[in-house]
Formats: sequence, C-alpha cells, structure tokens
Amino acid sequence: MPSDSAYWLIAAPHRRGDDQDLFRSIKSLVGDNVVVGGLEIPDLKTGTLSSLLNLSDALPKYDSYFTQTVSKLLDTIRSLVSDDKQKMRSYATVNDQPADRYMIPSPGSSQGWKWDRSRWGSGGKVLEVIEALNKEMASIDTIQKQKLQNYNYIKGNLTSAQRKRTGNLSTRSLVGVVKKEDIVLDSEYLETLIVAVPNAKKLRVSQLDLSSIGSSSLPSANPFRKIASDSEFTLQTVTIFKKVKDEYIHKCRENKQVLIETLTAFHARDFTWDETAAEKQKQDLADLEAEEKELWSDLLRLSRTNFSEAYQLLVHLKAVRVFVESVLRYGLPAEYSGVVVKPDAKSSLKTLKSLSGYFTFLTTKEKKGSGSGDGDVGGEFGAIMDQEYYDFVLFEVPEVPV
Repeated sequence: MPSDSAYWLIAAPHRRGDDQDLFRSIKSLVGDNVVVGGLEIPDLKTGTLSSLLNLSDALPKYDSYFTQTVSKLLDTIRSLVSDDKQKMRSYATVNDQPADRYMIPSPGSSQGWKWDRSRWGSGGKVLEVIEALNKEMASIDTIQKQKLQNYNYIKGNLTSAQRKRTGNLSTRSLVGVVKKEDIVLDSEYLETLIVAVPNAKKLRVSQLDLSSIGSSSLPSANPFRKIASDSEFTLQTVTIFKKVKDEYIHKCRENKQVLIETLTAFHARDFTWDETAAEKQKQDLADLEAEEKELWSDLLRLSRTNFSEAYQLLVHLKAVRVFVESVLRYGLPAEYSGVVVKPDAKSSLKTLKSLSGYFTFLTTKEKKGSGSGDGDVGGEFGAIMDQEYYDFVLFEVPEVPV
C-alpha cells in the first residue's frame, strides 16, 4: 500500500476527452478530508519502445538516488537545528514555502503542480531530461558532501578541544591544572611523571609494588605527590631519574594488578611545561568556536538551498516516471492527465480502495511490481521506495516531516 505520509501522483486516460475530468472525478470521489491538486505531466519525446522499456527499468535507480539525497539533506538540517520543529519549518522549505504548498499550490483547484519549462523545457527527449536532472542532483550531492565534511572536521576539532578543558583528569588538558612548582624543570638527571589514578582503585602511585625496580629509580624516599582530583581520578606525580624512565614504565606495565595504559589502573599523562600554553589554548579554542559557528551558518544556508533544489528535482523525476509509465500503459498520443492526492492518515486505506474501484475500467490482464532500485533509504523516506502496481499509474513523493 502507498504511504499515507507521501503525495500520490496519479495518472489515467481521459474518460470523456476532457483533461479536467480526472481531477473533478477524483475530487468528488475521495471527499473533503483528502487534499487533491492538479498535476501537469510533461510532454516529452519518447524514442523507440525498446529504449522506453530500458529507461523504465533504469528509472528506479535514479529515483532511489534522488530520494536518498533529499533524505540526507533533511537529516543534515535536522541535525544542525537540533531537531527544533519551528526551525525545521523555516529551513526545510521549497522555494521559501512549505513543501505542501509546492506540491499542491491551490488545494481544491485543478491548477496544481506545474512542470518547470524554464529549466527543463517542453517536448525534449526524455533521456536527455533525465540526464540533466541527474547531473543537477549529483552536483548538489557533491557540494553538500564537501561542505559537510569541512564542517564536521572543524566541529570534531572543537569537540576535542572542549573535552580537553572539561573532561576528567585522565583526558583533559593539564594546562592550568599542573603548576610550575609541581614538576622538576631544567634538570639534567630528574624527570617528573604525571599519573591519573582512578579513585575507584583506592590506590596511590606510592602503593605500587616497585621493589624490583630498585631504589636507584627514585631520587628520594618520598617522590610522590598528589596535585589534583575530581570525581573519577586523582592526579599524582612521581619524580624519577631520567636514565631509568623507560625501565620504570616497563616495570609498572609488568604489575598486572594495577596497569591500564602506561599503568594498568593508572593513566600516565604527557606534559611539557609552557608559560604561554594557557593563553594559547584559550585563543585556539576561541578561534575554533568562531570558525565552527561560521561554518555552521554557511552549511545551514547551503542545506536550505540544496534541499529546496533537490526536492524539486525529485518531484520532476517522479513526473517523468509518471509520463514514461503512462506512455507504456496507455500509448500515444498522450490522452491522459494527472492529479496529486495527499491522503488523510486515518482514511488512506479507504481512499486507496475508492481509487481502485473507480479505475476498474483500466484493469490489466497481468500484474507486476516495480523495484525500488539499489541502495537503502532510511528514516521517513524508506517506506515509500517499494512501489506496488495498481490499475492506474501511481508514484509517491515523500512528504517533508517537520
């Protein structure tokens, strides 16, 4: 069954030689709770029957790609505005208006969706039109991916920098935590190691069984010092002779009872004292925040524009599919017309049954199913790709859920 969260594009032959007859009949049939609008089917050059059949087989793949691209653009907008419903309504638009106004500009009027002749012409070759549509969509997809990749890279850097300032003592930057007096500086023989000890272990660096290393590793009887703590870790220092640093760390790793990275329960922290580090870190974070904000704004504007363009391309491709299928079913000349139906969720099954009953005069001898093309489409767009076969031409355009 077609989705009740999609627009149904329907085409059928004229019953009385009147291209408005289909609209009036469907409008009367489905009742006032179902929105119906006109649909202009493009008049294109078909080529040979064989080429048209091949094109009919290829179109689902284009459809899948177009739908995936629109879906990804919508997901990007949703992520950028943190799924804010009001902002979604502002940015997930088509020609600066809600998508439903694009699909059905004048509800209840036969003057509905129009083929964009200014961009895609009239009477052109169907294959050339499809290739032009695909070229436009591919360009949108490529540009969007590049901009999104740039933004995610800077956002990742910013997140990493923020984590270093706000994480626990095993991961955060030690700038501003470790003071100059906490470590031995400019010594030819001594070096201070900094270790983050998990509070849950209830151990101190001095409790490590390091007797096998030898007292020559430690320059004094009490080389250990606690310098900071948070809810998860305690930061301690141990001062050792530089010449036994590697042996010291190796022996600590052999202590399986307490080793986690450099030490099983302890995290050795790399740290080099720098008088300018705090100010540099602050400036770097400010620069990243400013760059991320600028890229976020640029990406949001681009996504809004690209979504509008991509959605229109998708609808035009659907209109081409309506044309191709109508020609294959009803032949030439093109004595058929189309409508857009927006089903009501509560009565969509009833609407479909009413339409099927009305179009019994089009019943064919054989039923078949059309594929959805390659690739998976997730989210709210996924359910509409598996098209079923009906006695009348029917394709679906995803509603924009905002």
